[in-house]
Amino acid sequence: MTTTDRERRPRKKRHPLRWLTALLVFAVGGPLWFRWQCWGLQATRTEVALDGLPSGFDGYTIAHLSDLHGHEYGPGNEDLLRLVREQNPGLIVVTGDLIDQESQLAMVPALAQGLAAIAPTYYVTGNHEWATQGGTGAVKALKSVLTQCGVKVLSNQYEVLERNGARIVLAGVDDPNGYADQTTPEELYAKIQKENPGLFTALLAHRNDHFGQYANAGYDFILSGHGHGGIVRLPFMGGLVGTDRRLFPPWTAGVYTVGKSTLFVSRGLGNNTVPFRGFRLFNRPELAIVTLRKG
Repeated sequence: MTTTDRERRPRKKRHPLRWLTALLVFAVGGPLWFRWQCWGLQATRTEVALDGLPSGFDGYTIAHLSDLHGHEYGPGNEDLLRLVREQNPGLIVVTGDLIDQESQLAMVPALAQGLAAIAPTYYVTGNHEWATQGGTGAVKALKSVLTQCGVKVLSNQYEVLERNGARIVLAGVDDPNGYADQTTPEELYAKIQKENPGLFTALLAHRNDHFGQYANAGYDFILSGHGHGGIVRLPFMGGLVGTDRRLFPPWTAGVYTVGKSTLFVSRGLGNNTVPFRGFRLFNRPELAIVTLRKG
């Protein structure tokens, strides 16, 4: 190509408006997308096949809430309650870290009454309730409010559920942050087997990372939270950061099996965790809807 040809070749036009538009979209859309990642509530559905589940509980649907950390989805948590109601669950379970601070007790009645009006609702403590400024006093107050609002609190206790002529045990344990001399999960399971030998036993327990302990104790099915989905979820790799700040922690979301025990972990509804409050990525808050299937 000659010099004359290069001189005659038209120059590409620059389009600064396109760049400005792209920057504007990124500046506005980026924060909105990130907020949606942190607070974009969704209902997820999972079917769990369980060996030993009585036929009468095949198709039983559980709404699993965990790790709300005092957050409100709309005034009085009306958005969360609406979403739970739309799923028409047969049972609702709350597996701890409902609040972080004693002052957040004020948001509990509206949520508790709303849940109890939808379906039988059960609650167990998480580590954050025991770590509030009020400590054991705050936990006692929380349990009292929940009970008054129609939620059944399981403090190292159990109930027998009946459906279609079948029976299973629903047990619940307080978080290890609680009383030092509390009944252990192993002791509770032994009591259940003594009083209800052979019954399928489901356990509500906040800490997902204690799955090995619960499996060794003999529980058939465990519902937990605590892991927050690993904060950031990576394709084909799962959760990135554990609540103990460990990289690539196990059992952060979904269904897992150890021996004859099955665990379901909710990614949770709130964000008070590492690396800092209000951070989630590819890991939106979930109302987990778990349907039991006979394995």
